[in-house]
Amino acid sequence: MTTTNGVLQVLSAPSPMCPHVEWAVGGVLGVPVSLDWRPQPAERASYRAEYVWRGPVGTATTLSSALKRWPRLRFEVTETATATSEGERYAYTPSLGIHHATMGLHGDILVPEDRIRHALVTSGGDDRALRAALDDLLGAAWDAELDVFRQAAEGEPVRWLTEVG
Repeated sequence: MTTTNGVLQVLSAPSPMCPHVEWAVGGVLGVPVSLDWRPQPAERASYRAEYVWRGPVGTATTLSSALKRWPRLRFEVTETATATSEGERYAYTPSLGIHHATMGLHGDILVPEDRIRHALVTSGGDDRALRAALDDLLGAAWDAELDVFRQAAEGEPVRWLTEVG
């Protein structure tokens, strides 16, 4: 079994939901999890937390599936690429639902050729339609909604997954 690591960022969770999130994450990872909850200034009475995890390839998918059941939660889960697997990024917002993207070794979003071809065909030569289709493939709407919650955390400590150099 190939192992990898990743980061879970809970960008907003109502306070009563926080222990349930910890329970769900611990259930997926197979160990008790205690998150360092901090107030989320972008949404009243909500909290944010970050957790660096290690587990088998596919853990990001399992975490996202477990957490997307709660409609008032906003989160992102990333999984680092390995020698035998691509990385992944999941983003969830109550209004948009879940977005999944495959990530390359350096964190770039990889869009499969057939999805790009579909966007080209369905846009019918309309530049705006093509741009909208490509934005959707890249998760632009999720980034726009989550940026407010990411920026509210400025000044929080940065966690490095790997060192370079």
